[in-house]
Amino acid sequence: EVQLVESGGGLVQPGGSLRLSCVASGFTFSHDAMNWVRQAPGKGLEWVSVISSGSLYTSYADSVKGRFAIYRDNAKNTLYLQMNNLKPEDTAVYYCARGPKGSSNPRGQGTQVTVSS
Repeated sequence: EVQLVESGGGLVQPGGSLRLSCVASGFTFSHDAMNWVRQAPGKGLEWVSVISSGSLYTSYADSVKGRFAIYRDNAKNTLYLQMNNLKPEDTAVYYCARGPKGSSNPRGQGTQVTVSS
C-alpha cells in the first residue's frame, strides 16, 4: 500500500521560510518522479513542483519559481520542499504525490502552511 506522510507545515510570517518533508513507503521511491501540489482555501489543486527519480530534472510553477526548491533523499525515502520568501498567497494545504509531472494521486494527507502576519 502506497503511503505518503507530509510534515513541516505551520504558521509563518511573510518573507519567512519553511521546509516540508514527505516520507514515502509501499513502493520503490527511487524509481518514481515525485510532485508537490497544494490546495488553497476554496480553490482547486495547484501543481507546485516535480523532481525526477534521480533528481536530474526539476520543474516549478511560475508562482513559486525562484523561491521554492524541491529535492529528495532516496536513501531515506523522503521528498522535501524548501520554501523561502513565503507570501500570503502561498497559504494552502501542501501534498506530495507520486508520479510524473502534474500528478496529484496518490497523495498524502497534507500539511497546512499558513503565511500571515
